[in-house]
Amino acid sequence: MKPHILTEWQKRKTQGRKSLAVLIDPDHQKLRHLELIIDLSIRSNVDYFFLGGSLIFQDRLEESIKLIRENSRIPVVLFPGSGFQISLNADALLFLSLISGRNPEYLIGKQVEASARLHASSLEVIPTGYMLIDGKSNNTAAYISQTQPIPYDKPEIAQATALAGQFLGLKTIFMDAGSGARQTVPLDMVTKLSRVLEVPLVIGGGIRDGENAYQILRAGADVIVVGNAIEEDPSLIRSLSHAVQEAVSLTAKK
Repeated sequence: MKPHILTEWQKRKTQGRKSLAVLIDPDHQKLRHLELIIDLSIRSNVDYFFLGGSLIFQDRLEESIKLIRENSRIPVVLFPGSGFQISLNADALLFLSLISGRNPEYLIGKQVEASARLHASSLEVIPTGYMLIDGKSNNTAAYISQTQPIPYDKPEIAQATALAGQFLGLKTIFMDAGSGARQTVPLDMVTKLSRVLEVPLVIGGGIRDGENAYQILRAGADVIVVGNAIEEDPSLIRSLSHAVQEAVSLTAKK
C-alpha cells in the first residue's frame, strides 16, 4: 500500500515534528552521486526523496526511482516541473498550482492536462500551493512559468497569498527561493505564514548548511527541501538531519 504522505505531514505538524526531504533532479544528478546520496539518506534518517526539476533535458526519472526503490524504503514524492515528469512508480505527487504568479497555464492549465492520467493512477495526489520567492538569483521556475517571484521583503504579500491558497482548499503550501538561490526564504516570512496556516508548510531553495536548516525549521517550516547543496556535497545530509533533530528536540521541550 502506498504511504499516505499528506496525512503523515498533517500529523507531524500537530506534533511539532519536522521533516527533511532530499531533492533529486534526475538531469543534474546523471546518477553520479545518487547511490551515495541514497546511502547517506538512509543512515541519516531522511524522511522523503523529492524528484523533479524545472527543466529536465534527459529523462532519467524512472531510472532514478528504480535505483531508490532497490536500495531504500524512503518514500518518493514527485515535484514535477511539467506534466512529463510523472511516474506511476512514485508514492505521491505534489499537484502544484503556482499561486504566486498570474499565468493561468501554471495556475490551472497544466493541471487540467495531467488530471486524467493522475486520476487513473495509484499515485497520492497532494494539492499544493506553490510560491516562488525572490532568492536573489536567476530563477529557472520563474523564467519557465513567465511569472515574477514574490519580493524578498514583502512577507505580508506572501502571507496573504498562502492564506488564499489555504482558503481555496490547497492542502499544503510550498515556498521556494529557487534552485541555486543565493539566500533562503526570509525567516520572518516563514514565521508569518506558520502563524496563520493550518496546512503543512514546505520550504526550499538556498538552504546550504545545517544552521540555515535549523533557523528555517525554528521559524516554522514543517518540511525543508534541499537539492543543490547536496549535489555539491552529499555529506551535508548528515548536518541537515541533525538540524531537524535539534529543531524537534527544542520544540518538545517547550
